[in-house]
Amino acid sequence: MKKRVHQIDLFRKYPHDVQSELFSNLINTAKNTEWGKQYGYSDKLSVREFQERVPICTYEDLYPHIERIMRGEQNVLWPSKIEWFAKSSGTTNARSKFIPVSPEALEDCHYKGGKDMLSIYVNNYPDTKVFSGKGLSIGGTHHPNEFNSDTRCGDVSAVIMQNLPLWAEAIRTPPLKVALMDKWEEKIAKMVEICVKENVTSISGVPTWTYVLLNRILEETGAKDITEVWPNLELFAHGAVAFGPYRELFRQIIPTDKMNYLEIYNASEGFFGIQDEPSLKDEMLLMLDYGVFYEFIPMEEEDKEHPKVLTLDQVELGQNYALLISTNAGLWRYKIGDTVKFTSLSPYRIKISGRTKHFINAFGEEVVVENAETAITKACDATGATITNFTAAPIYFEGKSKGGHQWIIEFSKQPSSIEQFTDVLDATLRQINSDYDAKRYKDMALQAPLITVAPKGAFLNWLEHKGKMGGQHKVPRLANNRDYLEEILEVNNLV
Repeated sequence: MKKRVHQIDLFRKYPHDVQSELFSNLINTAKNTEWGKQYGYSDKLSVREFQERVPICTYEDLYPHIERIMRGEQNVLWPSKIEWFAKSSGTTNARSKFIPVSPEALEDCHYKGGKDMLSIYVNNYPDTKVFSGKGLSIGGTHHPNEFNSDTRCGDVSAVIMQNLPLWAEAIRTPPLKVALMDKWEEKIAKMVEICVKENVTSISGVPTWTYVLLNRILEETGAKDITEVWPNLELFAHGAVAFGPYRELFRQIIPTDKMNYLEIYNASEGFFGIQDEPSLKDEMLLMLDYGVFYEFIPMEEEDKEHPKVLTLDQVELGQNYALLISTNAGLWRYKIGDTVKFTSLSPYRIKISGRTKHFINAFGEEVVVENAETAITKACDATGATITNFTAAPIYFEGKSKGGHQWIIEFSKQPSSIEQFTDVLDATLRQINSDYDAKRYKDMALQAPLITVAPKGAFLNWLEHKGKMGGQHKVPRLANNRDYLEEILEVNNLV
């Protein structure tokens, strides 16, 4: 771990050299693939030539190539044999996405990220006892590929768990056969039965599903909080959704000062960031030696046919960028769908600001996920509330009625005043988003937010209805249409 911390320090100091060398390795490794031949990778492309020749790709652009790999063809996008595909939850698209996972992506990206997470944590907390017990992780499931039974598809968590070395499997809980169960209710019940008997010192997972599990444990054991079940628990490594709205919720259920929280940025496509400084909540060190070459599209360019694309040395602080990645699994100039902001340029630290498709801009208000989560957190702080989940969508003009935003919020602790909660939410959005503020001026274009309080379990009901229980599945925070919101209302009889 000390050796690896030294290597991390090196890419902090020499970020551009590390990315440049990595880029050359990617191009050289893939030069004899079909993709590499099509775009002349054997010419030893410079980054500029790469950007001129290779188009920006969405999943839909790459899917014909991915489908061929799923049917058994090899050396299409990447030379190594592809036997695993990470199935995306598809929150921005009704169709599931299948992301190739190469041996290099597993070893040099996903596993390296997991090991680095622990290395950074131990470096920050040298007196840790995290290795005296077991790490609990909530995984998804995997199944044979419908096109080719010799390969398999599943949540990235399931792909990672299935391929863990024996030593890593020995220090985690629950056992693999339970962690990969496909029936969510049975899995949770079995996890509770097994894990309450273990000395769990760390947890990794999505906050939403982790909270569901912890609540079930309290129900089954009768414990007043999680410290009575796992007195040595000290770390929760979380990702997939912003932790701000959940922070107080976890503080209540794990009320101990020795509990530490570590944000990570991992996805089906790769592992990208780790919180390296405990005091910098929501900020993560961009991991530069994981076989991922990064590019960035300024958000004002994102919808253009030929957008301006920046490399790492060209980014600026505080700007919203759509993230482009080229990876050691054959994703070339792939638009992952996330937006990031840089909070530091030395070293390069980022925070996830939202999704390119998760926003509300029905009236020119340009509300992004980062805005929503900041406002929700402030409203909770002001009214003593805690939330389990939320989503928001536009209320369209109808007749003489004004437009606005409807928020469905499931509270685990109700606000002292829903009116105050609404006022603080609205005021915070106006403070941090000038476009929203302009549209709210004297209620001329937008009326105040409409809060719909959802009953307990409303979002789980919707996920179950959609067949998206467990794993990496999550509730879309914002949508520029009412599709998700109307479904949630209908499933829970809130219409």
